[in-house]
Amino acid sequence: MSRRAVKKELLIALEQSGLKDLFRFLDNHPPHLLLNSLFIALCNPLEQVRWHAVCGFGRIVPVMADKDPESARIVMRRFLWSLNDESGGIGWGSPEAMAEIMFHSALLRREYLHMLVSYMHEDGVELYQDGNYLEHPLLQRGLLWGIGRLCQGHTSEMVDRHLVDDIVAYLSSSDHQVVGLAIWCLGILGGSAAAGKIASFLDHHVEIQLFLDYTSQTVTVAQLAEGGLARIRAAEMGGDGCAQSHRPIARSRIRDD
Repeated sequence: MSRRAVKKELLIALEQSGLKDLFRFLDNHPPHLLLNSLFIALCNPLEQVRWHAVCGFGRIVPVMADKDPESARIVMRRFLWSLNDESGGIGWGSPEAMAEIMFHSALLRREYLHMLVSYMHEDGVELYQDGNYLEHPLLQRGLLWGIGRLCQGHTSEMVDRHLVDDIVAYLSSSDHQVVGLAIWCLGILGGSAAAGKIASFLDHHVEIQLFLDYTSQTVTVAQLAEGGLARIRAAEMGGDGCAQSHRPIARSRIRDD
């Protein structure tokens, strides 16, 4: 099958197929025929196409990392470049795709997690200029989703990075989606120091979108705050709050058919 034909079929799969069928399609084609189309799909106006592209990267790049680590590193560096001011691009979808890849690849998580975290940090003084702070709220949404996604599957690793203070700073954002995602992350991390600030959002009934468990859900900030506080309380009482479901009560829009 030609590259053009694969590109056409991939777009159809991203838009119309459930994830099982999409993954089957990806598994049956070599990565070099898929990657450029997946990068393009991250900017697609359709929500399902964008999220399915994120999931697609999480499907194929970890396999590349197992077989040919350098080829996977090239993909990760392309994401980093897209988020660099000098690239001339914006990097839509890059934090989410990086996180989904690292969720499934221990090798790439070891090598690139510090870079994802750096997008929450401002530059320090000259000897400590390791920050790459993302100022655009839409990119902050992607970053916080990525942090939360990794917290879901690799909680102890993320706790060891002492991210709570960094995430708390996003609670002052004027973007409701950023605030909700920050609360979601803090709940998974068990950020007890932030419980008081999270509680202040219990009457914040603005609806946001959260892509969780491969499904796009409509949830209120108040629901996320309630769920986060419940997990924090469970952890403080000696229960495994992180073992609880991270799924809020919500209305689903994209499903894995």
